[in-house]
Amino acid sequence: MTKTDSKKPFIQLKNLVKKFQVAEGEFTALKKVDLNISKGEYVGIIGKSGSGKTTLLNMLTGIDRPTSGDIIVDNRMVHTLTESQMAVWRGRSIGIVFQFFQLLPTLTVLENVMLPMDFANTASYLERRKRAMALLEKVGVADQARKLPSALSGGQQQRVAIARALANDPPILAADEPTGNLDSHTAEVVFEIFDNLVKEGKTVIVITHDKEISKRVHRSITISDGLIVEDTKPVIDGVTA
Repeated sequence: MTKTDSKKPFIQLKNLVKKFQVAEGEFTALKKVDLNISKGEYVGIIGKSGSGKTTLLNMLTGIDRPTSGDIIVDNRMVHTLTESQMAVWRGRSIGIVFQFFQLLPTLTVLENVMLPMDFANTASYLERRKRAMALLEKVGVADQARKLPSALSGGQQQRVAIARALANDPPILAADEPTGNLDSHTAEVVFEIFDNLVKEGKTVIVITHDKEISKRVHRSITISDGLIVEDTKPVIDGVTA
């Protein structure tokens, strides 16, 4: 593993451009975006539908590749990786939480959380099972371990999805509209989990259309029409955090 240079940003996006071919021609979803994120930051990326926020997340997580520009995570040029290298890097470096949970319906809750560890094959079955149970305990759904996802509420499924994202202990957690399908109480529970992960040293990036998240995160970044139009940190007692 590459040793992080504490003087450099943990995540760097340089002159990032992403273009898509659509029926009307070429559409530019990201327009020369520059962004630095430090290790351990709690970042909200806020924008309306079509603003480019999910495209930005897909660039950060290696789900998609930029048309041009650089993506550097922990001193690694992510955009230059082959598909197989990308899969290994993503499995170890980034946990992803989706709006619609994306749990496998035929696997139990426990098996869903074990799955990323099964792919990485870095520990014995018993060790993987033990860690999966510990993660389910961490997010408060260990008592649901033997059930199928369909037996759980939406909030419980999202907590399982967070546990799955943490399976390989990645330094980064990226969440795309993680509370979009949850009621306000359940959403609060999910954000409390994120708060605790940041306290433990994780870098947490939340993509959302909800401007209220700016009250929770260390830093809120607003994106519109493929451009970062605002980048702010909260003010506490008159001092910028």
